[in-house]
Amino acid sequence: MSQAIAEAIATIEAKHDVRVLYAAESGSRAWGFASPDSDYDVRFIYVQRRDWYLTIGEPRDVIEAMLPGDLDLSGWELRKTLRLFQRGNAALNEWLGSPIVYADRESLADELRALLPRAFVAPAAYHHYLSMARGVIAEHLQGDAVRLKKVFYALRPLLACRWIANAHTPPQTEFASLYAAPWVDSSERAMIQDLLAAKTIAREDESQWVATPVRQWLAVELAAASAASGAIGSAARIDNDTLDRVFRRHLQD
Repeated sequence: MSQAIAEAIATIEAKHDVRVLYAAESGSRAWGFASPDSDYDVRFIYVQRRDWYLTIGEPRDVIEAMLPGDLDLSGWELRKTLRLFQRGNAALNEWLGSPIVYADRESLADELRALLPRAFVAPAAYHHYLSMARGVIAEHLQGDAVRLKKVFYALRPLLACRWIANAHTPPQTEFASLYAAPWVDSSERAMIQDLLAAKTIAREDESQWVATPVRQWLAVELAAASAASGAIGSAARIDNDTLDRVFRRHLQD
């Protein structure tokens, strides 16, 4: 798949006349709990030619492609990316922390990672993960038999909320780091490891019964995360000038 992804990125660059600066895996493969038949979710950051920016119009600043082989590509233009970065976009932070990187050019990712402590908006990230967990539990985990994938789609954001509340830093992209944190106890880790063992052999669309203690944990943790949300503060302080310099440097290159 790495070769297919590299070819897909090259095709996007040629078709749209852009330069891809960074591309990484997102979703369950990056998080570390992919099913045998999981899609490949490639997310990338690209820059246009200078003249693209010299217009009074608002050209489309997203490129998307669905390709054979369960390959889903989606990318953001650099100026859009930097604006979202300044607002503490949690999805972008996860791209930058992905353990599976397909393209890394001109040191853009390293620059953004270095600036992340100044751009992390803890309340926004916390709300993002809390809303995600709340939505998954309400929509997908109410029946007797549920998709195990959806259990992890609730587990991960709840542990991300706990990470933010305790560490006051962006949550790690990899799920293993979230449940290895010191504020996760041994019984919780054992529960998660049992679920992971089942997840590695379950198909994406497979439904199964989930033990009552797991359901109880999700309910209690969601309530605790909701109650703690008001106490999450932010120290974000990144300025426009800093990000303008990043933008201009890669536009000139």
